[in-house]
Amino acid sequence: MNFIDQLEREISFASTPKRIVSLVPSQTELLVDLGLESSIVGLTKFCVHPKSLRSIKTVVGGTKSVDFNKIRDLNPDIILCNKEENTEDMILELEKIAPVHISDIYTLDDALELIRMYADLFNTEVNASKLISEIEAAYKEFSIWIHKQSKLRVVYFIWKEPWMVAANSTFIDEMLSLNKFDNYFSKLERYPEIRLEDIDDSVDLLLFSSEPFPFKDKHLKEVYDKFPKSKIKIVDGEYFSWYGSRLRRAFDYFRSLRT
Repeated sequence: MNFIDQLEREISFASTPKRIVSLVPSQTELLVDLGLESSIVGLTKFCVHPKSLRSIKTVVGGTKSVDFNKIRDLNPDIILCNKEENTEDMILELEKIAPVHISDIYTLDDALELIRMYADLFNTEVNASKLISEIEAAYKEFSIWIHKQSKLRVVYFIWKEPWMVAANSTFIDEMLSLNKFDNYFSKLERYPEIRLEDIDDSVDLLLFSSEPFPFKDKHLKEVYDKFPKSKIKIVDGEYFSWYGSRLRRAFDYFRSLRT
C-alpha cells in the first residue's frame, strides 16, 4: 500500500501500520480521537492531551530532539512528524528506523486533509468522517456568526524576551483570519522578532498566547502602559495552533473572545 504525505513524499506499507510513534502533540491528540490510542507506542513530553497518555506510553523526547535508540527499541511501523515542529536532521535519522509521514499545515483545509490521510493510513474512515463533519458543522455555524462581527486589527504574541509574534504563512494566521482578526504583522513571515515600538495605536486587540511562552498577567505590565487604547487578552494558544480534533471545540472558544 502506497500513501502520499503532505510534502508529496511517498511511503509504502505491506499492511496497515499498527505501532505508531507521534512526535507532534496535536497529531497525538488526533490519533486518540480517531480511536488509535492503543496503537500509539511513543510520543513527546509535550503530548499533554489526553493528560493520562504520557504515564502509559513511552516518552521519547521533545519535538526538536528525541532519543533515537528509544524510538528504535519501540519497533514502530510509522513515525508521524510535522515540517514546522520537527527538524530536517531529525527526520533524516528517523527515516532509518521506520517510514515517516510528514504533515504541513497552514490552513483549515490542510488540517482536514490530514485527518483524511490518517483515515486512509490507519483504516479509521468512520471515526474520521464523523470528526470532519463535526468540525465542518462547527465552522459553518461560526462563519455565519462571525460575519456579523466587526473586523479587528490584532497582534498575536508567542514569546517574550525577545518579543515574537505570529505573522504570515502560519496556521495561527489562518485562525486569526477566520476570526476576522486583521493581523498587524501580516506582511512579515512566520514568527519574527519585533519591538513594541513597531506597533502603533491602530491596533484594537493584543493577544498573548498561553504557549509556547506561558504568558500570565504579570508578564504584561509594560504592555498595559504602552497601549492604553488597545484591549489586551491572554488566549489559549492550543485553539489557535493545534490542528486536528481540537478544531471541533475551537470555534466555540473563538466566540468567547468577542465577549
